[in-house]
Amino acid sequence: MPRHVEYVMGLPVSLDLRDEADLTSAAAEAFAWLHEVDNRFSPFKADSEVSRYGRGQLSPADLSEELDEVLSLCAYYEDISGGAFTARIPGHDLDPCAVVKGWAVQRAADRLHAVGARRFCLNAGGDVVTSGEPEPGRPWRVGIRHPEQPQEVCAVLASQDGAVATSAAYERGAHILDGRTGQPATGLSSVTVVAKDLTHADALATATFALGTDGIAWAAEQPGIEVLIIDENRRVHRSPGLTQA
Repeated sequence: MPRHVEYVMGLPVSLDLRDEADLTSAAAEAFAWLHEVDNRFSPFKADSEVSRYGRGQLSPADLSEELDEVLSLCAYYEDISGGAFTARIPGHDLDPCAVVKGWAVQRAADRLHAVGARRFCLNAGGDVVTSGEPEPGRPWRVGIRHPEQPQEVCAVLASQDGAVATSAAYERGAHILDGRTGQPATGLSSVTVVAKDLTHADALATATFALGTDGIAWAAEQPGIEVLIIDENRRVHRSPGLTQA
């Protein structure tokens, strides 16, 4: 299974394995984990653990260790973003998806690494975890879609043993809400965050987008990350340490 793609969590997830060892069973287990997460934590499935908890059918004491971790992460990012990031917008069902995807894909990558995978790229709809190099001396190259031209990229970033996540409105429309107002976030067209793990990168990308133009300065203050932000006036805001391929 050097390259494999499955549709899970509402998006295509691809795995590019470059290790010489046969890791077919490990890759299958990683995808099985992602399907399990989708079934357990999707707010769009009425019988999921998230939906049952949101309806009050489960108490906090009844939650699985994994969902308790996800909700704790949601609370953390809500706190540091001043409420712009939240899984509990009034009038909406409990929705921790902004943490779940990055967290689940990072865990899948960690599982691959634990059984010996060292050279791979796991891509969940443009949010990427990389390990090692695809070829000696060359990092993985991660293309960032242009926010206005779907067939073009606005940057190609180098990634090795890290993660890249992008939040934007071009795929799903105005789906990112500002938790402070409950209204669709405005001011930014695209936010890309580079970090050591996808849990952090994905949540921070969403939080930055939810903050709107305030997110530009806020993201610059977050430790351990690099950002590429395009605002609604087409201005580009880039961290000085961002590495392009």
